[in-house]
Amino acid sequence: MSEKSHVSMEQHVCLVCGRPFDTGAILLDRRLRPSMARHTVTGWDLCAEHRRLHEAGFVALVECDPTKSGNPGAGERISPSEAYRTGKLAHLKREIFVKMFNVAADPDTPCVFVDPEVMAMLEGMQPQTE
Repeated sequence: MSEKSHVSMEQHVCLVCGRPFDTGAILLDRRLRPSMARHTVTGWDLCAEHRRLHEAGFVALVECDPTKSGNPGAGERISPSEAYRTGKLAHLKREIFVKMFNVAADPDTPCVFVDPEVMAMLEGMQPQTE
């Protein structure tokens, strides 16, 4: 049984890997009622590792299972909470990502959710090493 408290440690969930991480902030119930769990997730952000890669100019390609993910309409994007991540990731330099997928360069885009076929295509493009 988890005990409730009037304070909680704030966490965000990483857009790329889907893991929660501490933000360093403490949340407080202003009425001092025992209403909070030990950790409270308040939003999405990048964990330290994926923030470092984003700032170094990489875009993360996050493989998602389309049969288990949310089903957006035509032309709509899937939300991070609906994306069923398979655990496969690829990081491409932004310049290569823009050329390869013929999209506009947006330095604020840290990641995109892709189908398994995209990851298979990328794996097929890798040079074979022995």
